[in-house]
Amino acid sequence: MHYRKQLLKINIRMVNFVKEADNIKKDIGEGFMEDPRYKQCNREALYGIILGLLNLIWWYVFGYGLGDRPVEEYTYILGFPSWFFFSCVLGSIVFIVLTIIMVDKLFKHMPLDRFTEEEAREYMKSLEKKGA
Repeated sequence: MHYRKQLLKINIRMVNFVKEADNIKKDIGEGFMEDPRYKQCNREALYGIILGLLNLIWWYVFGYGLGDRPVEEYTYILGFPSWFFFSCVLGSIVFIVLTIIMVDKLFKHMPLDRFTEEEAREYMKSLEKKGA
């Protein structure tokens, strides 16, 4: 009999918790404004992932494409086997330069402090003026 009372108390607490969570969700949903910087952050993250995948493909193609021959047939560049030079040395230089270009041309400067709703609206207006 005692355990039934305990279960009933727990059940009542859970129901109250769910009701409270629903009320909070309604309050947030009514006045919620998604931070406009999320769109740009997601875009920049996608650029980084694409660049990383391209780097991996570059490394794989040159590393395994040129490195699958017998050692006696290797050609050497600056003392390195050509597969290593192209995949690691040249690849690093190319992707460092591509990263610098990507950050300079595709990434946008934006403050990372917390926005008030008014600041968010002003930020969105400034983006519209710039045509972003």
